[in-house]
Amino acid sequence: MSTPVTTPGRVRALSARSSGIRWTLRLLRWIVTLVITFTGLLAVTFVIGRKVPIDPVLAILGDRASAAAYAAARLQLGLDRPLFVQFMIYARDVLHGNFGMSLLTAHPVIEDIQRVFPATLELATLSTILGVIIGVPLGVIAAVRHNRWIDHVARFVGLVGSSVPVFWLGLMGLLLFYAKLHWVSGPGRIDPVFDGMVDTHTGSLLVDSIIAGEWDVFFNAFSHIALPAAILGYYSVAYLSRMTRSFMLEQLSQEYITTARAKGLPERRVIWRHAFGNIAVPLLTVIALSYSFLLEGSVLTEIVFAWPGIGSYLTGALLNADMNAVLGSTLVIGVTFIALNLLTDALYRVFDPRAR
Repeated sequence: MSTPVTTPGRVRALSARSSGIRWTLRLLRWIVTLVITFTGLLAVTFVIGRKVPIDPVLAILGDRASAAAYAAARLQLGLDRPLFVQFMIYARDVLHGNFGMSLLTAHPVIEDIQRVFPATLELATLSTILGVIIGVPLGVIAAVRHNRWIDHVARFVGLVGSSVPVFWLGLMGLLLFYAKLHWVSGPGRIDPVFDGMVDTHTGSLLVDSIIAGEWDVFFNAFSHIALPAAILGYYSVAYLSRMTRSFMLEQLSQEYITTARAKGLPERRVIWRHAFGNIAVPLLTVIALSYSFLLEGSVLTEIVFAWPGIGSYLTGALLNADMNAVLGSTLVIGVTFIALNLLTDALYRVFDPRAR
């Protein structure tokens, strides 16, 4: 009985086929995870909309609506149907980008979100950049200088960032840097005189003003965003420095670091190439999570600084019982959080071969 001959070409073909099957299975698992997570998010927002003690019909018609008008509106909204049917209708509308009409602005909720979300995205992005630029090096230095003065400073920064309420820090910042020192502009995103001078391309006033070459608009927008971004960035610095310090302390105690130092490698190379190189991937996950938290947790900052983002929009919707706007904003924030987590997981697999 003869055995089949395995040629190098056949081995490569079988290996490529096996690799293709593995990637297909991973893609299918990713899609299934995405569908299940998104369905769960839809279900949660739907239940919130139905269980809150706010009658959507009365929110639309008012308390003095007649019984006939109330019944007709309830029929038009589909509230007379079984709960499962209502959920299916809600899911269908959401998948088509229909979040309903906002009672507060009388515009489609999706249009309102497209208008306000870029402002939150710009604020959170700049805050995260500040957090990475300052927090990561601070955490590394604190770990290297363990139990020295710089380590105590980093730990104090992390403690204050975890303890002080963001609205209090924002109010103190406005009092000092705006009212007393006049270093920054006041609440809002831009002065009214510059409003509408730059066409919207990216949604970021800073980027759009640079593209248009309107430097007066750029510096005015920067003077408005500097303080709220610094306040949020401080919390990002506190979190990232604390996590970086923890990661680095763990790596610096490993035997390979001792071996590298015993071989006479420069300390800078031991720290930044060997120790920091091993924490870069998990640190990437931490940065992405920090960015997600800033996107969803900037509500109080936006209220204090009258920042026209999704946090202010969501707060106004809550105060006015505008449930379409509340649920739409909540869903968009949740989808953003899910997308960032999935992106982080994908990057983790790309940069860390052990995760494959």
